[in-house]
Amino acid sequence: MTEADIRAALAAFNLGDRVEGVHARDGLAQVSLRASREEAAGLEPLRREIEARLRTLPGVTAATVVLTAPAQAAPAAAEAPLLPGVKHVLAVASGKGGVGKSTVSVNLAVALAGLGLKTGLLDADIYGPSLPTMLGIAERPVITGNRIQTLDAFGVKSMSMGYLVPESRALIWRGPMVMGALTQMLGQVEWGELDIMVVDLPPGTGDAQLTLVQKARPAGAVIVSTPQDLALADARRAIQMFGQAGVRLVGLIENMSWFCCPACGHRAEIFGHGGARAEAEKLGVPFLGEIPLDMAVRAAGDAGRPVAALPESGPVAAGFHAVAAEVARALGLA
Repeated sequence: MTEADIRAALAAFNLGDRVEGVHARDGLAQVSLRASREEAAGLEPLRREIEARLRTLPGVTAATVVLTAPAQAAPAAAEAPLLPGVKHVLAVASGKGGVGKSTVSVNLAVALAGLGLKTGLLDADIYGPSLPTMLGIAERPVITGNRIQTLDAFGVKSMSMGYLVPESRALIWRGPMVMGALTQMLGQVEWGELDIMVVDLPPGTGDAQLTLVQKARPAGAVIVSTPQDLALADARRAIQMFGQAGVRLVGLIENMSWFCCPACGHRAEIFGHGGARAEAEKLGVPFLGEIPLDMAVRAAGDAGRPVAALPESGPVAAGFHAVAAEVARALGLA
């Protein structure tokens, strides 16, 4: 079963330019169809019919057809801005988990604050918030009137669902609740005047990403990937999503770019090397820098002191500060 087989089956449905994407892998057939929100309900029978047809194809063990609506880059004209005092919102995203996106977000924010910029950091990963541990913050935020006050560390104003919910409690929420929580952390938190707000998004291209685009109008997005093809394949989806939403791609960061053995000094490219740089060149977008894999990052994060805030300068801290300088220049903050 190939993508060509799927497209041949789709031809019988006269879908025209509705076919947005086709993917075939390991017996799974995936199709995305372009449809407005107004059209979605009426197209539901067709969606189910296409899924049923795809399941009859040789080699197909499962089929999924989704209807995708284009994201709106700006809120409605009558809607008041949620972040009136924030000059720039920067989304930090990845297509998949495990690439160190939260580590990059936290250290990037700390490094931006180190440049003298008024910086905020929003943890938009509702299910897996990591800011409390990485910033060493254990207290709960104060609520004054109906405004939630940020918790500040290392010169960065921050907010996370991890500050509001006990660490041991699992959030079992559907999409609308996630969207509501993120909207609340954008609009009901006392962020004040900021030069830049870094938003650590969860992996993927789902509710949190679309809510941020619609409600906060990001000035740009940074994509984090490790060097290997598997991570880059998912990073491309995140890039495509922001492109469709009209959000500028500030650049790519290659995390875990190499590992230098602390005992012998040997450099090992565990996940390969240079994949993100090559992808940036292919797409014609900036490559923001390489961050090595280093045990100091894990130790500093677990201790609640981001490596970018440590006084001793190592290759990892230097990498984060270099990326921060590139981001500040790209957004006109330097």
